[in-house]
Amino acid sequence: MAPTPVSAQDRDQRHMSEPGKYVYCIVRCTEDRSFDDVSPIGGGTSEVHTVRCGDLAAVVSDCALSQYESTRVNMLAHEKVQERVMQEFFLLPVRFGTVANSGSSVDAITSLLRDRQQEFHGLLADIAGKSELGLKALWKDEKIAFQEMLSERQDIKRLRDSIAGRPPAATHFERIQLGEMVKEALDQKRAAEAESIMARLRPISVATVENKILMDRMIANAAFLVETKREKEFDSAVSRLDADMGAKVQFKYVGPVPPYNFVNIIVNWNKEEGA
Repeated sequence: MAPTPVSAQDRDQRHMSEPGKYVYCIVRCTEDRSFDDVSPIGGGTSEVHTVRCGDLAAVVSDCALSQYESTRVNMLAHEKVQERVMQEFFLLPVRFGTVANSGSSVDAITSLLRDRQQEFHGLLADIAGKSELGLKALWKDEKIAFQEMLSERQDIKRLRDSIAGRPPAATHFERIQLGEMVKEALDQKRAAEAESIMARLRPISVATVENKILMDRMIANAAFLVETKREKEFDSAVSRLDADMGAKVQFKYVGPVPPYNFVNIIVNWNKEEGA
């Protein structure tokens, strides 16, 4: 008996019933892989696996949701999968919350890999043999930094002393001026100390990104793309910084991690599908 032909409508309905795919990252991979020792976003029993097109693959898991909230649990799940994959592959991180759930998710992902293969191969070549290391530097005690600034800026010290003990109403404008001067001086001190730190680490890295300062105590918040063969050299440089500045500066050093600050793949599925 001849097989019953499948209509276009039936194929579309079948594709729509397929689970969506949550996309974590892009790797170069010539065979299908699964990562059964890491949990997918949203928990559950879905296996983290690859969808391939040629020698490129997207690392994905089945998902029932079309959107994921940026909660700590979800963000950590996203990062843990990337960190697990990084144990075996250099990877291109895909932005959090990327879900293929229109029609056939597998077809959409293979089209993405095919249509952007030149871009992905180029980016993978750029980060091959390298990893991201992150460093935050914070003053251990803002009061010490403030006192150092006062010893360096006698004009600020004189203005502060001239205001001391006088009624606030009578010194309103002087206090505003003092606040502005203190902020400017501390910003300059922060920038100078940040540059002294960066100057010792830049020569060991391929590229650097200086991120936003998140709190008053923070001096530097930087990411470094470092060749794997130079990671120990970079570690030693951070250790020397801690030995030289550790009395007043606290360092928070992390890595290696996926190159979040140097690659961020964004997917617009409508655009990828030509809509």
